[in-house]
Amino acid sequence: MTKAGTLAWPALVLIAAAFFVPVAMIIARSFTDPEPGLQNYTWLMTNATAQGVVLRTVWTALLATVITAVLAYPYAYLMATSSPLIRGLLLIVVLLPFWTSMMVRAFAWIIILQRNGLLNTALDAVGLPPVAILGTNAAVLIGMCQVLMPFMVLPLFSVMLGIDMKLPLAARIMGAPGWKAFLGVYLPLSLPGVFAGALIVFILSLGFYVTPALLGSPREQLVPNALYSQVLELLAWGRGGALAVALLVLVGAVFLLLYLVARAFGVRIGRIGGAAL
Repeated sequence: MTKAGTLAWPALVLIAAAFFVPVAMIIARSFTDPEPGLQNYTWLMTNATAQGVVLRTVWTALLATVITAVLAYPYAYLMATSSPLIRGLLLIVVLLPFWTSMMVRAFAWIIILQRNGLLNTALDAVGLPPVAILGTNAAVLIGMCQVLMPFMVLPLFSVMLGIDMKLPLAARIMGAPGWKAFLGVYLPLSLPGVFAGALIVFILSLGFYVTPALLGSPREQLVPNALYSQVLELLAWGRGGALAVALLVLVGAVFLLLYLVARAFGVRIGRIGGAAL
């Protein structure tokens, strides 16, 4: 074994101890608790509440991915085409959320969205009726998108920074209008960033716990919150394991779906800085 391979062993042992072993134990308990069999997966497939939780989680993650992509794309484009000074300032704005705890950001949204919060105070000042957002899936989406925005902006910015702006300019010189040069040249070249950001955001959205717990409602739980309730409140480790396995299957399905979509759009796997994208 090479020296580099020997140095990798501590990291491999840590990953095995912190990830693979717990995952294997959870999968095993989903088949053996409270007794050996498939009763936990039968419950997951037949219980309307459990099915609703899984579908709600997927739908929320999909909405968060689409919203962050729509908002992040023009921001990343502005970053990639601005001067170094403006680019640096915009990058600082993107990185600011990483300097604040997720718990603090969630409580900040509670202050803004609660019945007597800043949002309703502003609406009342302009003569508009108050809105009840806190405790709904809309509040969860707002909090999730705010947390996940950097994970969409940074992959987009990384890819857009490598696009030669002479290519859409050449298309315009050849007679294509600006919108057609963008859709036909620039957008296809930026698709790897879109797919990379969408993959990261969607997978992270599936595992959110703090934001739905603080901004959402117990009647509209997501899978992580339902898993917590099953394991630590109801002590149903088998059902919790089945929910965890459902999350793993969803992540695998997303990888496969994104691969098929990327192939359909003709997006190739490239290398950035020696790492495959």
